[in-house]
Amino acid sequence: MIERRLLLATGNPGKVREIRRALKGIKVDGRRLGIAGLRDVLPGLKHAERGRTFEENARAKSLFYSRRWPGLTVAEDSGLEVEALGGAPGVRSARFSAPRPSDAKNIRKVLRLLGSVPAPARKARFVCVMVLSERGRVVAEFRGQVRGRIGLEPHGHDGFGYDPIFFYRPFCKTFAELPAAVKNAVSHRGRAVARLRRYLERKKGALSEGHPDRARAVTSVRSRSPR
Repeated sequence: MIERRLLLATGNPGKVREIRRALKGIKVDGRRLGIAGLRDVLPGLKHAERGRTFEENARAKSLFYSRRWPGLTVAEDSGLEVEALGGAPGVRSARFSAPRPSDAKNIRKVLRLLGSVPAPARKARFVCVMVLSERGRVVAEFRGQVRGRIGLEPHGHDGFGYDPIFFYRPFCKTFAELPAAVKNAVSHRGRAVARLRRYLERKKGALSEGHPDRARAVTSVRSRSPR
């Protein structure tokens, strides 16, 4: 029997909300594709991240969970790269303030490390890599990114992670100040999942018969760089 649910292989509730919202109502072969989270179907199962890049982490997670799930699995790795910090926190974004990391502590650490770095030199980008797998095989990969700057202090109460300090110049607001629908339309994750959605709507017919298209579909999306 074909599993008609896509597994979102993440335990981060903020990411689950954003991806579910972006995939809401998706139909494949004329039938709605259900969305399952890790906590729904594989509670307690966790993959340790050891990759040095977003791509490595996303692939490893996607393959790990797809070997334990009978349908399609999508995993992602994403984070913040700050130019003045040499690309940090990068793949360590979620655990930047370890040993007991939190969004608030991660934000404080980034602001402390930047110190008095002037606004023009506080360039940053959010990066997201999504990997779609089926039965232990990578089907396709999607990449999204968005450029901005790190503010001097947090602003806004929506979103999660580094959203309160990520200033997006086209809207003159941080991501945490934007309504969810607006943020998701321009964010790194929103851009990557939009391509995932188009791919699923176009390709799932072939995949559902057990013949995955293993050709990589890596797409890089960049927003206008701030000046």
